[in-house]
Amino acid sequence: MAIKITDECINCGACEPECPNNAIYDAGVSWKFSDGTALDGVIDFGDGVTLDADDSQAAVSDEVYYIVSDKCTECVGFHDEPQCAAVCPVDCCVDDEEVRESEEELLAKKAWLHAE
Repeated sequence: MAIKITDECINCGACEPECPNNAIYDAGVSWKFSDGTALDGVIDFGDGVTLDADDSQAAVSDEVYYIVSDKCTECVGFHDEPQCAAVCPVDCCVDDEEVRESEEELLAKKAWLHAE
């Protein structure tokens, strides 16, 4: 599963620099697959969907920091626990019950994001 940031977020920003995949963004800020990853040019999701890694994507939240679940690996392969949750002073970085992934899937996502 991925991690999400709840609306209890106080927008302190402690989580953002901790993410090894650059999956955390400030409220209202657009994001890109290429941000902090090895993804470049046209990326293929394997289901007929393609897009340019440098295309800006709409912000997920205009209210609080947010995590892009397509880039979140729960820090698997980097750390023993999600670093955003470890540094969050109000415990609002929690499991996203709507995005469930096995450790193998998270490792495969990490490899895809970082061209390993």
